[in-house]
This record gives sequence, structure tokens and C-alpha cells, in this order.
Amino acid sequence: MELYETLEKRRTYRDYSDREVSDEILERVIGAAFKAPTNDHLRQLEFIVVRGRENIARIIAPLAKNMEAFKNLVHEADESGDKDKMDMFADALPKQQRMLMQSGLLIIPFFRQRQSPLLRPKEQSSLNYFASAWCALENMLLAATAEGLGTVFHIPVADEARSINQIVGAPEGYEFICLLTMGYPAENAFLPRQKEIDVKERMHLLSGSCRCGAWR
Repeated sequence: MELYETLEKRRTYRDYSDREVSDEILERVIGAAFKAPTNDHLRQLEFIVVRGRENIARIIAPLAKNMEAFKNLVHEADESGDKDKMDMFADALPKQQRMLMQSGLLIIPFFRQRQSPLLRPKEQSSLNYFASAWCALENMLLAATAEGLGTVFHIPVADEARSINQIVGAPEGYEFICLLTMGYPAENAFLPRQKEIDVKERMHLLSGSCRCGAWR
């Protein structure tokens, strides 16, 4: 698949078939993470792979008590007046836990946070390891798309990260960025409509003689 075709086809799927992702494909997708740019050139990424819905259910148990918080997001979406956003939330919210189990494959990408606690950065560069981990995740999303897979991730809220770290026995100093599942999309999988962006309207050109901001 050509790069731009892959970019066009990448979507968030929350409905999966029962078809299993092979170890060979899984290794290729995770291998793509190590091709991403990384802080200090260290590539200190580790991946916990969980197969089987019962095993996944045990890992994501801390998500259950936060469902009310997710429901509040519906009101935010409704107040925005954005139909596409509302459609996405209406589909996503009831599936927060089910979508992570349905494919039977859960990946938890960990990175080593070496410079100050993640949520208490000393400066913007303290987040370099976090940014590198997200670059790695983007590679995985695109690699999964090239393999014909759909993906969806859940970013931890409240105390979910701490609880899941304890469940999986993560070493001190390691953080995970999200819970990622991937699999073969179900035939009737809901796909949110992509926003059409006029790139030229988002480009702000600064001339050499301009002292003021080009963003107007």
C-alpha cells in the first residue's frame, strides 16, 4: 500500500470480527514503532501483548468505574453543534470497554520516562519521551492499516494508568501512553466521517520582512 493511500485509509474502528491477528503481522506492526524518531535515540519502548477476552477484561477492569465520566462527554459533543462529532461520540461511548476486548488482542505500549514525572514536567522538553512514544504509536497505526487492520486506542483517565501499571507489574519509571487494540474490522463497523480540511487555510506563511505574526 502506498503511503498516502495508507494515510487516507487509516480509521478508528470500534467493531471487530473474530478473525485473529497472526503473530507475524503483530511483530511487523510493533516493529514499525522502532522506526519512528525517538528522544536520545534510545528507543526505550516495551510492549505488553494480551490475547484472549478474559485476560483483557482483567487488565481493563479499572475502566468500568469511569464510565460516568465518559457519558458527560456526550453533552459536550451535543453542545458543540458538530453532528460528525456527536455521531462519533454516540458510537464510541457505549463501546469503551467492549472495543478493547472484541478483537481479542490488546497492546500496551510502555516507554521509559527519564526526565521528571510525566504529569509534572519541569519544562516542555521534559515531555520528549512522551512525544517519542506517540510518534512510535502513529507508526503502528499506519502499519496496521497497511496490513488491513483497524485500530482504536483508549487514553487512561483518572487513576486508570496507576491501576493498570500495578496489574501488569510495570517497572518503576515506565509509563504507558494508551491501551491499543487492533483487529480485522467487522463488516458492519461504524466509521465516523472524516473532516475535510482545506490545507491552504491552515498554512500561515511568514515572510522574511514581516515582524508581526503570520497567523491571522
